[in-house]
Amino acid sequence: MSTIAVFGSAFNPPSLGHKSVIDLLGHFDRVLLVPSISHAWGKHMLDYEIRCNLIEAFIHDLGLSHVVLSKIEQTLFEPGKSVTTHALLSALQQQHPDDVFTFIMGPDNLFNFGKFTQAEAILSQWSVMACPQTLAIRSTDIRERLAQGLSVDDLTTPSVAQLLQQHAWYSVS
Repeated sequence: MSTIAVFGSAFNPPSLGHKSVIDLLGHFDRVLLVPSISHAWGKHMLDYEIRCNLIEAFIHDLGLSHVVLSKIEQTLFEPGKSVTTHALLSALQQQHPDDVFTFIMGPDNLFNFGKFTQAEAILSQWSVMACPQTLAIRSTDIRERLAQGLSVDDLTTPSVAQLLQQHAWYSVS
């Protein structure tokens, strides 16, 4: 039996704010970084595969062997629909029936948790942990700086910053 933290986020792109949350999850056997394939509230995001590549670079920079990318949402996705937290956790539990899952969310999502599909069922079956960023660096900060042509070296990990600047995914043309 393993304890697994499920950290779902847009990761649009991964930031040092995300890292500050991961730093608080060292007591879990594994930390799954689960990028949203289709945001429940219609948030515009960079292409899923690009964000997965950014997460892989992010994980490499972190150098933490217990932190891994999970692309499970790709297997659950149906066009025109979002993947719910309940569906995500149910699928993970089915794949790993003996493991104990804790869903990790930021405090902003905690205030909206009642809007989650099957919120009560989630709370009855799994633990939910609101984990504030200890560094107030958000993906929005990175996107805004890149749109202005500014460096993001102090907002994300080196490999992610390099990829973002090399490919100009968030630059305004």
